[in-house]
This record gives sequence, C-alpha cells and structure tokens, in this order.
Amino acid sequence: MKIIHIITRMILGGAQENTLFTCEGLHRRGHEVILITGPTFGPEGQLVDRAHAGGYQVIELDTLRREISPILDYRACKSLEKIIRELNPDIIHTHSSKAGILGRTAAASVRTENIEKDCCCAAVRNFKQAQAQSCSRPKIVHTIHGLAFHPYEKWWKNKIYITSKKYAAKFTDKIISVAQAMTDQALAAGIGRPEQYTKIFSGLDTSKYLAEHNPQQIRDEFNIPADAIVIATVARLFELKGHEYLIQAAQRLAAKHPKAIWLFIGDGNLRPALEQQIAAANLQNRFRLTGLVSPDRIPELLHASDILAHCSLREGLARALPQALLCGKPVISFDVDGAREVVINDRTGCLIPPQDINALTEALDKLITNPDLRVKLGQAGKELCRQEFDHELMVDRIESVYKELCPTLPEN
Repeated sequence: MKIIHIITRMILGGAQENTLFTCEGLHRRGHEVILITGPTFGPEGQLVDRAHAGGYQVIELDTLRREISPILDYRACKSLEKIIRELNPDIIHTHSSKAGILGRTAAASVRTENIEKDCCCAAVRNFKQAQAQSCSRPKIVHTIHGLAFHPYEKWWKNKIYITSKKYAAKFTDKIISVAQAMTDQALAAGIGRPEQYTKIFSGLDTSKYLAEHNPQQIRDEFNIPADAIVIATVARLFELKGHEYLIQAAQRLAAKHPKAIWLFIGDGNLRPALEQQIAAANLQNRFRLTGLVSPDRIPELLHASDILAHCSLREGLARALPQALLCGKPVISFDVDGAREVVINDRTGCLIPPQDINALTEALDKLITNPDLRVKLGQAGKELCRQEFDHELMVDRIESVYKELCPTLPEN
C-alpha cells in the first residue's frame, strides 16, 4: 500500500514516537510510506532526524503549524490537497488535532474528485450511488492520541475543537484511539459513530525497557545517592503536566523521608518557574532536573528510579505509565483519561483523584515506605504491559485496519 502519515510537528512526544514506530514498521513490511510534518522548533527537542533516517520519504510543510492561523491553515490544506492528488495514496493517516482536521479535509476533497471521475468513467449520474460503489482513494484514518478539548480549556475553544472534529469524523473511515477513554469521551461529545472506532495501544520498543540496566551509573551522573528512593516524572515541563503538585507533595514528605529524591525527566518552558518553586520550598538538594534527554535514555533513567509519579491533568494514555511498568516500577497517576487502563489500584500502582495533594502525598508515602510493595506492584505491571504495548503488535493492528479498508489490494 501507499500510505501518507500527517502530523503537525515532530517534537519529542508520545504522538510523534507512535507515528515514527508506525512509519518505520510499515516501511519494513514493504509498504510505501510518506510522512508529512510541519516545522519543528522549541525546547521540547525533535524527532525529525530520526524520521529522515527511517528510509521513507519525509515532506516538511512550512505552513503546517500547531497554532491556529486562518491564512496558514488554508495554505496548508491546499498544499496537502496538491500533495495527496499527486501521490494518489491508498491511505491517509492523520495524527494530532490540527493535522487531523487539515489532513482529513484535504484527503476528503481529493477523494470527492476521484469519485466524480469514477462517475464519469462509469457513466453513473447518481453521485451517492457512485460514492457507495466506488473504491476511489484515499481511505482516511485518524488516530486520537489525546483530545484537544478538556475541562481546563476555554469553553469557546472547546466548542471549536468539538465542532471541527465532528465535521472531520463525517468523512473518516476509521478512528484509532490509544485508550478506550478517548473513544468514550469522543463519542460522548458526539464525534463520529461507535463502529468507526478501534482501540490500539501506543506501541513501545518493549525490549529496551525489559533489558537490564546499570542504575548506579545513572545515579552517579545526576548526583543521586545509591540508597536514595527516587521518584521519577517523565513529562515536558509544560502546562497541565502537574509538576507543581509533586513539588507540593515533596514539601510535606521531605522531612519524613530524608532519602527521597524527585527526578524530573524532560524540559520545557516552565523550567524557570518550577526551579523557583523548588527554591522557595528550600528543596534544591531534593530535586534533580535532567533537562532535555533522548528518548533512548528513558529506559535507563526509569531503571535508576524506584517510583513513577505522573500528575498530568490531560493525556490520551501517557506513555510514561507503561514505560515505567515495563521497567518493573510501580506508578502513581491522577485518574485522567486512559490512565486507569494500566494503573490499577493495589495491583500495578495507585490511581488518585486529579489535583488531590493529600491523596498524592499518601500514595507517595506508602510506596516510599514499603519496598516489598513496590516490587509486587512493579512486577504485576510488567506482566500487564509486556505484550499489549509492543510496537510490532501496534503495527500489526494498524496494518489490519488498512487491509480492512482496502481488501482488494494485493498482499505484499
């Protein structure tokens, strides 16, 4: 098959890693893969170099931007139409909200043109009949990695997001959700129909997390004592990621647990503000901020930790949760979106109400105090995630979706 993936930008992030694993896996299986992305800049890091090294075609479209801009968005949509028309793919697969709207709109426009051509060729005058009978390309797939509308967004923005997603869903053949929670929330908002949806967990290279690592080497690098209890967080230092709640919990626990160290893995525009908050609490010696790190280093950093605490207020299903569980580390997470699909109370970790500092403090205290419980929960989490989050299984399932949409195409 000829498959075009479209995503707004290739920063270090879950949606981007998911997209790369998909493109790489499909390319290895003999499909013709093209990735279209907008420009990537900012403190979050980039995955563009990895994309260019993947062996498939990468097109960087300057007008495809994350921010809403009517003029640039119109130009991006027209450019996408032109590219799709020229390449004539079997599948258009979009990722993220902005690319999802523009990419699907452009694909639908080209598909309508193809259907009209089929009408003329078959001498069919009834457009709906032709549309029903046509095998015109492209088929349109969209992945929901996380929903743009949420309780912490302005009401009018939520209305725009929901309205645009309802519109795009009308001409989408399949919608993939990285968690059942995403399907449930989208349907509750009136986006699409149940039969359009399928859940496919976002894949990881599980072998890297299951492999043995040298924790002390990492601890030495970040000046962490060998006997410290390390509470890690893997997230951009960005709005709604919840780092401030961990700092508040650390203030309550620091005296009781003098060996506890909090490790913030990642970088972002809130770093100065978070460092000020840490300094105001006089906890500089209890926090380590790694700054920007390569995704390849996440396994060794998690293996050097004892607990993962994830306090984001909105996610699809945070990749940090299965990443930590694959390393055999128990997790604490706010009960948002897809977290409950891997964080199971008293089995793999602690699921707590969002923004509940008391519950967060109690969960941290329980796991810091009880090493046997940490091992028990971490091992159960490893077994839960070992199979379901393998990136090859994800590609298998996505490829099956494509084949269902294009059953007449020959096998590789």
